[in-house]
Amino acid sequence: MEEKSISAHPTVGRGPWNKGKLIGPKPPLRLKHVWAIRTKLQLEKRTRDLALFNLAIDSKLRGCDVVALRVDDVAPRGYVMDRAIIRQRKTGLPVKFELTEQTREALDQYLRESRRRAGQWLFRGRGELERHLTTRQYARLLGEWLAGVGLDPTAYGTHSLRRTKATLIYKRTGNLRAVQLLLGHTKIESTVRYLGIEVDDALEIAEQVDV
Repeated sequence: MEEKSISAHPTVGRGPWNKGKLIGPKPPLRLKHVWAIRTKLQLEKRTRDLALFNLAIDSKLRGCDVVALRVDDVAPRGYVMDRAIIRQRKTGLPVKFELTEQTREALDQYLRESRRRAGQWLFRGRGELERHLTTRQYARLLGEWLAGVGLDPTAYGTHSLRRTKATLIYKRTGNLRAVQLLLGHTKIESTVRYLGIEVDDALEIAEQVDV
């Protein structure tokens, strides 16, 4: 019976996809980090990046929805609105969000400089074809912003921007239902898990309410 030869150099399998990466829900940014990134982008006159960052914070949208925004979604009449509404790709349901004054100013300046027009993608991707920014490009930009202010890019993700304002709203108001609506969650349980609310958090809010 013929023996099968065994290779002296066994095939090396691929390493785990998460090697060197932090796994689990990415934390929201702290307020001081938001302002540090915002200030740095302003000083460096990175108009598009500032508009993208501010919009991501205000809108509380998933990365796939942020990059797929069109000019009409925020500025249908040539100027940025106070509020906007889009249909989420994940759920197919509409969600509304507010645009603060500083975000409107950043977007208006970006639209003037980029000459983006109605019907076009708000944030254009690379290449000659008219394509929107990809989620990978968006994540790469976020990594640059984080590293630029001394933060570890591997500790955060695009979901960190989605969670930032929602977390602040919850901590200041304790209004879980409001946060659920702002995030576009269909179930309150999803919002509880998303914010990482613990019993101690709920008790702390309850202690602040006198009956």
